Amino acid sequence: MKVENAVYPKGEQAMSFFGAPEDGAFVMVNLLKFKEKAEYPDGSNPHMTGAEAYNIYGVEVAKLVHALGGRVRYSGKVTGLILGEVEDLWDAVALAEYPSLAAFQKMATSPEYQAIEHHRTAGLAGQLNIRTKPAPNSP
Repeated sequence: MKVENAVYPKGEQAMSFFGAPEDGAFVMVNLLKFKEKAEYPDGSNPHMTGAEAYNIYGVEVAKLVHALGGRVRYSGKVTGLILGEVEDLWDAVALAEYPSLAAFQKMATSPEYQAIEHHRTAGLAGQLNIRTKPAPNSP
């Protein structure tokens, strides 16, 4: 299995994701890898870690998720691995629930999101975003 963290989706990935049929609420699993030091294009915050920069983004994006009817279900630090093997373990995991694909796209293209996105880029070395749907008969 090939695992490749990225900061932005490739064009065909984004087109496929946003072109999928609307099928209601979903939970996005975010596996996050942070830069050791935040990297802002203007050189600001040179002593800030990548995790600290991403946390600024995380606090603000949670407000945007909530405003569109979603919620952050979980956010936490990765502390170990009991099964499987990866070359480099992720630093954190976040689960965000969105009411629809359209709501997610609206948030991701909003001026409010664009205003905070630089903190994400400054702190994030890469991530995997996995869209999930509950299994039938799940609680």
